[in-house]
Amino acid sequence: MTTPRPEPAETPQIPADAVPAADAGLTAGSDSAAADADMAQRSGLKNPAAAVRGLGAGTLILEAIILLLGIQPIRILGGHLSGWGVGAVIAEAVVAIVLAGRMGTAWAWTAGTVLQVLLLASGLFHWSLGALGLIFGATWAYALHVRRSLGRPPVRK
Repeated sequence: MTTPRPEPAETPQIPADAVPAADAGLTAGSDSAAADADMAQRSGLKNPAAAVRGLGAGTLILEAIILLLGIQPIRILGGHLSGWGVGAVIAEAVVAIVLAGRMGTAWAWTAGTVLQVLLLASGLFHWSLGALGLIFGATWAYALHVRRSLGRPPVRK
């Protein structure tokens, strides 16, 4: 015995005047260069500012985790990480966590850049900290690049 299938629901029809102007030109088959340039410049994000804050916070949290997890292997395998070196690594990790929580403020980005310079300078305690400084400095530079590119208004031709 078969059960009857329910009737498919009708698709609601959207009136032509409800479509935004930029999308209306594209759906009607128009070859407007301005509409194409506008669509190419959109990031596709609902809230680009929140995405950039998340990128910065995620970068800093990963940096803090790697710094804290790297203390013991550096001490055991690498040898001479002094108490000052361990203290510097813990302080940098704590600052990274605090900055990750404050990414909504403009000064946090500058402080994050200063943190990357300090991490690079902590290579004086151990060479591997300098290597981490280079890696996370490059990652932070990319996050700043994304922040600048998403913060620009779209180019209109």
